[in-house]
Amino acid sequence: MSAEDGRDGGGRADGEDADPAGGDPDGGLAVRRLADWDADRLRELATAHGTPLYVTDIDRVAENCGRLLDAFPDARVSYAVKANTGRAVLETVREAGLDAECASAGEVRRALDAGFPGDRVDYTAVNPPARDLDSVVEWWGDHPDLTVTVGARDTLDRLAERGFDGRVRVRVNPGVGAGHHEKVRTGAAPKFGVPYDRAAEFVAAARDRVDVVGLHAHAGSGIHGEEDLAAHRDLVARMGDLAREVGDLAFVNVGGGFGVPYREDEPPLDLDAVAAATREALGDVDADLAVEPGRYVVADASVLLTRVNTVKPTPETTVAGVDAGMTDLLRPAMYDAYHAIRNLDASEDGGEAGDADDGRGVGPVTVAGPICETGDTFCDGRELPIPERGDLLAVGNAGAYGYEMASTYNSRPRPAEVSLDGDVLRERETLAGVTRLERGGADE
Repeated sequence: MSAEDGRDGGGRADGEDADPAGGDPDGGLAVRRLADWDADRLRELATAHGTPLYVTDIDRVAENCGRLLDAFPDARVSYAVKANTGRAVLETVREAGLDAECASAGEVRRALDAGFPGDRVDYTAVNPPARDLDSVVEWWGDHPDLTVTVGARDTLDRLAERGFDGRVRVRVNPGVGAGHHEKVRTGAAPKFGVPYDRAAEFVAAARDRVDVVGLHAHAGSGIHGEEDLAAHRDLVARMGDLAREVGDLAFVNVGGGFGVPYREDEPPLDLDAVAAATREALGDVDADLAVEPGRYVVADASVLLTRVNTVKPTPETTVAGVDAGMTDLLRPAMYDAYHAIRNLDASEDGGEAGDADDGRGVGPVTVAGPICETGDTFCDGRELPIPERGDLLAVGNAGAYGYEMASTYNSRPRPAEVSLDGDVLRERETLAGVTRLERGGADE
């Protein structure tokens, strides 16, 4: 990879300096906890831009990219774009030296528009709609080194019908899944990839039609903990065996899904150990190792700010009604996911921020959004400072699958996003923006 790619010999992005969370350019903190964010700065941004508000530290994205490149110096490291497709994030990732792993034609377009050249873009097609294939094959004409990942014979046939005979990775279902929730464990789900025992035959047949340059498999998302890591090593070992069987490959992609600690007491992933175990499990293959992390790059680079508008004491809990909801951050409702929550206007022991003598106490608090769903809560009965109307809350680790999964359910416009420096990265959606595609009835 050349110097133009934005990476120097040590895996750092051009111009990268110190870790904003208090680390250094040679590594920094392995994870940025919610407590590490500057409360005064977050309050300033909320005052200037309103809430709900995503705040993203672009420098932290660059540092996380550098840490991955340092851990996997001889591998192709691609960013799983679906974690966060923001233009500022994509440009930072590209400048840091990571490639782009795209799950849809829209993500391919975003990557190309953010400056990724075709040879640094992979499109992993899963039951791709016709319009996706039409678009990607069209763009392939201008970017002939773009790689398409195929996990079904039908997809290979449909590409051939469109005249595609370019670079292909074969996605394999290794029968091994891992991840933080059953809905994101892909490695053993029949939806994904060619069954392992048919993969060698599939590769042999595909080579008569396209340029098979690699294999691909992915265990799942949020891999963290010994059980998940053991499953991932099993997947990598199986892919190494298959690679040696089929031979003549440029690289073997063993997926990403590297997790981050969402709970305050969870240790960070030992990325160097994971990288060493991955190389050992793959074994000696005549192909480059490839990985595709997403969450690890962006999760701890963003927080979601939300303002308390309603406080309702109940016998079981104090309900803090806030202006953000599952339309802004879906993960707690969809996956029962834990996100740290910090009251920026109260100290951790329940006192006023900066004045612990004026305590308000700590007790079970349910942080609930404005959506007409019981599941629209960020936590249920969690021990937090008793809230007051107007308090500003920060929700941690919101950078991965936060804004990406935002919706306009209940006709709620999507939130704004700003950088830690105060630059607007995404404007706040308006109600007119929500309804801009609608048309009246036939009589109008």
